[in-house]
Amino acid sequence: MTRLRTPHLSIWLLLLVAATCNALHFYLDSNEKRCFLEEIPADTVVEGHYKALEWNEKQAKYLENEELGILVEVDELETGHNVVKTRGPHDSRFTFTSHTSGDHAICLSTGSGTSWATTTHIRLYLDIVVGSTKSDREHDRSHVSEMSQKLRDLNNKLEDIRREQQYQRERESNFRDLSEATNTRAVWYSIIQIGVLVATCVWQLRHLKRFFEDRKV
Repeated sequence: MTRLRTPHLSIWLLLLVAATCNALHFYLDSNEKRCFLEEIPADTVVEGHYKALEWNEKQAKYLENEELGILVEVDELETGHNVVKTRGPHDSRFTFTSHTSGDHAICLSTGSGTSWATTTHIRLYLDIVVGSTKSDREHDRSHVSEMSQKLRDLNNKLEDIRREQQYQRERESNFRDLSEATNTRAVWYSIIQIGVLVATCVWQLRHLKRFFEDRKV
């Protein structure tokens, strides 16, 4: 049984190490700044998450302090340009986009001479994730442009369908008007024919009446 459990225990230990290797934690005192170097390509999105815990003498352990604040500074070492300088709560995130490729100094501290630094011992957890580059965003923009073009094509097709429907309605209206006009003409022609027949019959009757009267005389 021991030989069967040992490989499983080793696998679980490796998984535990792999799961925690992306993040780190360190200790610092008030007014102390801790910096980390990160080589970042140009036009790359970087996201960081930190969480600070304060040492509590009464409970003899690190606890969260809502009044504790953290100062985050990011500098490009080659150009000396300051990319980020912001204060946040004890548990927060920061995001920035690198302008040039090279080493970037990511520094965290509790501040100096302010109410942000109310503790002497701090345990700070930090997790930095280097995101996608600008080329990925260009791909996203091209994909959005492609979708916009497809939407415009669909709108054009819908407009063509509406115009075709309007044309069909106009043709049906014209055909209906023509049919009504033809029916009206046919009715009047029939009335005229009936009138002519009646007039002819009346004339023939009068003519026959005169003919018989003449024969009697």
